[in-house]
Amino acid sequence: MNGFPALEVEKRRTVPRWLQFIAPIISLVLALVAIGIIFQALGIDPLFAYEEIFNGAFGSSYGFSETVVKSIPLMLTGIGLTLAFRARFWNIGAEGQLLIGATCATGLALAFPDWPRWLIMPLMFIIGFIGGALWGIIPALLKARWRVDEVITSLMLVYIASNLVNYLVYGPWKGPEEMGFPYTSKFSEAAQLPRLSWTRIHYPTLIIGIVIAVVIYLLLTRTKWGYEIRVTGENPSAARYAGMSYLKTLLLVMIISGGLAGLAGVGEVAGIHFRLRYPEGISPGYGFTAIIVAWLARLNPIGAVLTSLLLGGLLVGGDAIQISLGLPGATIFVFNGTILLFVLGGDLFARYRIRVKSKTEG
Repeated sequence: MNGFPALEVEKRRTVPRWLQFIAPIISLVLALVAIGIIFQALGIDPLFAYEEIFNGAFGSSYGFSETVVKSIPLMLTGIGLTLAFRARFWNIGAEGQLLIGATCATGLALAFPDWPRWLIMPLMFIIGFIGGALWGIIPALLKARWRVDEVITSLMLVYIASNLVNYLVYGPWKGPEEMGFPYTSKFSEAAQLPRLSWTRIHYPTLIIGIVIAVVIYLLLTRTKWGYEIRVTGENPSAARYAGMSYLKTLLLVMIISGGLAGLAGVGEVAGIHFRLRYPEGISPGYGFTAIIVAWLARLNPIGAVLTSLLLGGLLVGGDAIQISLGLPGATIFVFNGTILLFVLGGDLFARYRIRVKSKTEG
């Protein structure tokens, strides 16, 4: 009618492998270009800023060690989110699951300070996993039984977990020797994870994360349960018709997803701080940043190991440019949000394509 060709957005039947590989790379490059424009608007040379970020994260042994430290909670939480997102369950509450895992492990460490390391450390990981899993089951049950939107419920549970931690560290668990700071008492030496040499890398948690990434990948690609997760995510109705239990699949997915976030919380309190602190002191948004880790990895658990290192470097480099360039602390959240926006956009263009509709089709 108006002389312009009609455009139609249609879903691809299959996404080519080359597009699956190149889409996140292009998305990341475009995100860096957009962030560079932000730097330019602030009167900062983008190339200089990126050089400062790289040097801060990877330019020294200390910087690289801190990048690995930041990548550990991102890795564990990101692996869990790849599983949840594969099932098309939008778990936005990993931050809360991490905090609950940290809280449960802290309760055990404070209650039994005299227990030996061989007993207390495995139990801290177990109870941290259980705590995160139970926190993750809540939105899963609400979704499966009453179709309550999981984005809202999982996000609301973050604030409940955060306020619970605040109540404990400002109230009954506040350490009498902490000079008024909102910290619990320091853990006994037996409840502290060993570190690698002079660094802050708590290597037991790092090893656990890498092993779990391989196990989850094999579960997704080599088992009947992994097939059920994929089918449930793509078409819940077809899964039910084939006799697959939507409730069972969802609960198992969120037990693992929430539990892995809980393990990340255990690593932070037992490997970094040796105590429970106020929420931002335990997790400066790891649960939210892990969403980018999962999507940038194309929901591949092994890929999440690599992308967690990249995002960990961005967090460390972001701290470096705050000091060297005098940027506000919120800058890193702008970076993360920009990257997530472009990654999700890249995933959308990989799954859908724009087709020119011919006149005969009108």
